[in-house]
Amino acid sequence: MTAAQKIALEGYLADGDGEFHHGDCVGADSEAHDIANSCGYAIVIHPPRDYKLRAWCEVPDHMMRPEDTHFSRNRSIVHDTVALIAAPYEAEEQSRGGTWYTIKYARKMGKTVVLILPTGIINQSRLETT
Repeated sequence: MTAAQKIALEGYLADGDGEFHHGDCVGADSEAHDIANSCGYAIVIHPPRDYKLRAWCEVPDHMMRPEDTHFSRNRSIVHDTVALIAAPYEAEEQSRGGTWYTIKYARKMGKTVVLILPTGIINQSRLETT
């Protein structure tokens, strides 16, 4: 995440109430883990089966979901949460990539999507399922 995204996420999560789910990859997932933890959230990890980019963040065993493929675990994160917070590298929607796939899937499922753009601007939207 950019420095602006980290600051925006910390401000967004400041209340520290509830669970924070992530996919345990290096980069935004592990950075968000530290921020959410410092804000007082209970962390739930949905780890990838592919260890190549795994961050190996630590949580109690009961907060660790089974390993799964990247796309499948991303869908699980969407299903297990009330909203998706995403901090994509790009400000414009992309046709490829796991982050944008998950954003599109969350919208399709009618979830609230909170985009934290590289500038730190937060865009929140919700599209109803069709």
